Amino acid sequence: MSTTENTMPPADTSPPSETGRPWLPSWGVSLLTGSRGPALGLAALCVVFFIATPHFLTQNNLLNVLDQAVVLGLLALGMTGVIIAGGIDLSVGAVLALSSMVLGWLSHEAGWPVWLSALAAILVGGACGLANGLGVTYTMLPPFIATLAMMSIARGLANVITDGQQIVGFPDWFSNLTVTRYLGVFTVATFTLVILFAAGWLYMRYRAGGRSLYAIGGSAEVARLAGIDVKRTTVLVYAVTGLLAGLAGVFMTMRLDSAQPSIGTGYELDTIAAVVIGGASLSGGVGSVSGTVFGVLIIGVLRNGLNLLGVSPFVQQIIIGVVIALAVMLDVLRRRTAR
Repeated sequence: MSTTENTMPPADTSPPSETGRPWLPSWGVSLLTGSRGPALGLAALCVVFFIATPHFLTQNNLLNVLDQAVVLGLLALGMTGVIIAGGIDLSVGAVLALSSMVLGWLSHEAGWPVWLSALAAILVGGACGLANGLGVTYTMLPPFIATLAMMSIARGLANVITDGQQIVGFPDWFSNLTVTRYLGVFTVATFTLVILFAAGWLYMRYRAGGRSLYAIGGSAEVARLAGIDVKRTTVLVYAVTGLLAGLAGVFMTMRLDSAQPSIGTGYELDTIAAVVIGGASLSGGVGSVSGTVFGVLIIGVLRNGLNLLGVSPFVQQIIIGVVIALAVMLDVLRRRTAR
């Protein structure tokens, strides 16, 4: 009687099928999400608007884009550190408005000198940021909830100060700080922005505190075990973000020649978009000040170009939302490709 030999089928040596394969090749993901991605995006956007409207690449318009980028740039600089550390700050627009109203009330109602009122407004912004940091670290509130609460509190206080009324009329020297140009390019506001971005870049690249933010964003527990004071560093980065929001409120007041409790509405979305477009990850541990510069310019150029084309502000919000979604999608692809 013949016996049949039971043999096992040969092992399948082919690579296992991948699930969730990126719809872009790895080199494409690297190109779009790497350090050159935001720069290429900005260049492409400039080419599109140059073709679409002849007024885009004029000197006056480009200087206008730079002037308009000051407020967003200050907010985004602080938000860069917060997001790299694994947090989020939804209160920056409301803190900007509160600082503006404090400046207006102190200078017009309390009789303080404008320069002293501006300093107090910046410190109020820093106090709001400090409260955010303490809420995140010591009361263990999620950053989303802590800063969402501060957004409501700061916006409410901004309206309470003058019962929702704006304050108009500031000294000419004050308003001219965002108008008078030096070397034909820089106002005091734009020059301040450049200096702060340079300082932020140097700090994040060469100082231990900057590297600590990346470590905390990667893993707060690992950073703590490595000897980093996670709570102190987190509180500090939120406080600095508040100070920058206060300074942004001062510059916004200069630009508008008025303090209004409604200014800064929606700026938190543009700020987060600028940082994420610049290559930061909402998961923390990834980002750069140089990338944020391009992110701010992309948002500024996008809004300016759409205004030149007569696109409705409501449609612009839709476009910005799509840009945010695409930026986060590319971040997901980058992390998936890295694995």
